[in-house]
Amino acid sequence: MGYESVRFPENTLFLVTGGAGFIGSNLCEAILNKGCKVRCLDDLSTGKQENVDLFINNPNYEFIKGDIKELDTCMKACEGVDYVLNQAAWGSVPRSIEMPLFYCANNIQGTLNMLEAARQKGVKKFVYASSSSVYGDEPNLPKKEGREGNLLSPYAVSKRADEEWAKQYTRHYGLDTYGMRYFNVFGRRQDPNGAYAAVIPKFIKQLLNGEVPTINGDGKQSRDFTFVENVVEANLKACLAPHEAAGEAFNIAFGGREYLIDIYYGLTKALGVDIEPNFGPDRAGDIKHSNADISKAKELLGYDPDWSFDRGIKAAIEWYRENL
Repeated sequence: MGYESVRFPENTLFLVTGGAGFIGSNLCEAILNKGCKVRCLDDLSTGKQENVDLFINNPNYEFIKGDIKELDTCMKACEGVDYVLNQAAWGSVPRSIEMPLFYCANNIQGTLNMLEAARQKGVKKFVYASSSSVYGDEPNLPKKEGREGNLLSPYAVSKRADEEWAKQYTRHYGLDTYGMRYFNVFGRRQDPNGAYAAVIPKFIKQLLNGEVPTINGDGKQSRDFTFVENVVEANLKACLAPHEAAGEAFNIAFGGREYLIDIYYGLTKALGVDIEPNFGPDRAGDIKHSNADISKAKELLGYDPDWSFDRGIKAAIEWYRENL
């Protein structure tokens, strides 16, 4: 279970792009805990300096402040690297609708730069962040790879384009690529601030501060909320996956389904507060329900997530209590 059994040779060097972000910093931490080396590339546009400072005194950790939109930076960052874990991207469906050109430049061209740099520098495996948003308006549950609908946002387009480019790099250039279709990841170090903050940390912070959270829509939308430890496991196992699984994208989730309104009242109970939420309009580009079939990742990557939603939310609440 989990990634405790995943082993790499001592001097293995990982490049984590977006390593100062939420998922990226958790990946850096796990790799360092395995005694391997990490090079973090981040322009700190959405990542945080404090997530770099956590590891900066570790001799196995190196930080490069740089932008994946610049090919030269990507080339330097890939020098001597065994595995790339490409997490650098801007998230948020509504923000992408406001900033389509930036999402194309950052999420598509940036990923393409990283693919090219990894190819030229002889990287063994290229594991990259995709998203459940690629399923668009496909109505069937659970979501299954190969059964995608119409894309509903520039963010979703950017992630689907990344998958197609990665497939080309496996097909034509022999670079083993593995796409991680994340489903609503949550956990320690996820940012609770700002208009585009993820819902779980945002609710926790507001409730701890005695504020009234707003739920977009009726709260009856459901998501396959996935604790970050499961995502770390998937990335590390993808680095050791067979060539036969390369060029593919995989659902990375727990395989459950939680309703937003249930999560809200579960949080109020866990935090010991009695605050009724406000209800706002639905968010543009959002899907109503999301739930993942994770059988492909289990079969081809050996993915075996052991952090359920209930276990993860307890750990997340504990972390935010201590760190907010």
